[in-house]
Amino acid sequence: MQKLPFLYIAESPLGGRGVFATEFIPIGTLIEIAPVIIIPADELKVIHHTVLHDYYFLWSDDGGEAALALGYGSLYNHSYKPNSEYYTNRETTSIDVFAIADIPAGEEITFNYNGMPFDETPVWFDDEAYKR
Repeated sequence: MQKLPFLYIAESPLGGRGVFATEFIPIGTLIEIAPVIIIPADELKVIHHTVLHDYYFLWSDDGGEAALALGYGSLYNHSYKPNSEYYTNRETTSIDVFAIADIPAGEEITFNYNGMPFDETPVWFDDEAYKR
């Protein structure tokens, strides 16, 4: 089992819960290797009608398959100015989270849900059409 003594979960000012650093995390650090459960394309439509809708990652390049990250993986919050980024690692069936900035103790660890650190494309919950 992976132990992450330098992380903790707490209420986030961004909404809901988030992942925070208990100690300084330098840029380039591998923060977490979160194993995933693959959601087949034919089951993805069901997820859209559950609370899990806001917690899955696209897994295949065509958007057919999705993945639910275990560990802290699905609890990191979104930011357009993140301090970490994630990679979908198909070889190890995991989502790997790396620091892209120095992260001070007590700071929330965030990544951009668009997949690229500074992609400012609105995510679904910032999209006005989604809010209607």
